[in-house]
Amino acid sequence: MNRSQFHQQHAERATAEARRLLEQQPALGARWLPWVATELYQLSPPEYAAMVRRELARLNES
Repeated sequence: MNRSQFHQQHAERATAEARRLLEQQPALGARWLPWVATELYQLSPPEYAAMVRRELARLNES
């Protein structure tokens, strides 16, 4: 599977995961950033984790 196919296959899931992470920000407050780092570290494969990071950044800017 090439990069484009991987992205297409996992884009919706990555966006949903990023939204889930962002939803926890108000509840966790200052602890949110270390928590998110841990959550992202646990995602696999690394290409998927990178997609979630990009979506998280994009959604956080909105």
